[in-house]
Amino acid sequence: MDYVNLGASGLKVSRVCLGCMAYADAAQGFHKWALSEEESRPFFKQALELGVNFFDTANIYSNGTSEEITGRALKDFARREEVVVATKVHGIMRKDDPNGRGLSRKAIMTEIDASLKRLGMDYVDLYQIHRYDHDTPIEETLEALHDVVKAGKALYIGASSMWAWQFMQALALQKANGWTRFISMQNHVNLIYREEEREMLPLCRDQGIGVIPWSPLARGRLARPWGESTKRSELDNLQKLLYTRTEDADRRIVDRVGEIAEARGVPRAQVALAWLLANPDVTAPIVGATKVTHLQDAAAAVSLKLTSDEIARLEEPYAPHPVAGM
Repeated sequence: MDYVNLGASGLKVSRVCLGCMAYADAAQGFHKWALSEEESRPFFKQALELGVNFFDTANIYSNGTSEEITGRALKDFARREEVVVATKVHGIMRKDDPNGRGLSRKAIMTEIDASLKRLGMDYVDLYQIHRYDHDTPIEETLEALHDVVKAGKALYIGASSMWAWQFMQALALQKANGWTRFISMQNHVNLIYREEEREMLPLCRDQGIGVIPWSPLARGRLARPWGESTKRSELDNLQKLLYTRTEDADRRIVDRVGEIAEARGVPRAQVALAWLLANPDVTAPIVGATKVTHLQDAAAAVSLKLTSDEIARLEEPYAPHPVAGM
């Protein structure tokens, strides 16, 4: 496993981040395909054995149960100082409470304490805003995040999918006010969705922001032949929202992944992740794993170097997509 700095910070993270959304109580929230705690624990152990030190979850994942499972597993399998734990805030946590969501000072201060309690930790390494909150002044959000860091409850802060102008505005306000600066952007990037290459990735490069893409395998579409389904793909409504409008263009890319994977003698997932890791703007894709081979492929992709011709073949069929995942 290789390790790199997350953005312009001194924080060292593995080139693969384990996304923990799949490890939760399936009866809570929208992830009916989630694994139970007993089923989840081997994946944390496997990730650590492969050298992964970076783990990402969120308060909203199955109503907080992902944080609970993640915290218990890491406590049992690793020393706290050796892992980088990231969580997120923004989504609806209490439906009947108008303050039980969003990025107000009240919501942030409430949710960081709730996340730490579920994780069983004194601090998180990276505290991220899960989306942009159009109902809260951005200054209020940024100052609250700064105060979370100064209170020792988070070491660093990051952002997630938003427009590039919104992110630049936030960075400028942080600099002008002496507030803690974002070090990372968790956004939607993969071979069949590359719209972030237009503005967000160049902005992150210019500003020294680490990029940790979510859905690097397009929720599994890049890891299997076109038309093949899984339990998750059948139950994952977000996959349908993100990709069904561009299936004709996407199928050509998925076929190219298959051709190169066959020629290389490696699984498709390794090729798709190797393409992403070849991008100098990308720090660590966030990979979900529900089978032993998923983490094995992610770790192997770190060492798989695609040729310039292979990269060109993978990228050639791409067609512009409607913006998705904001």
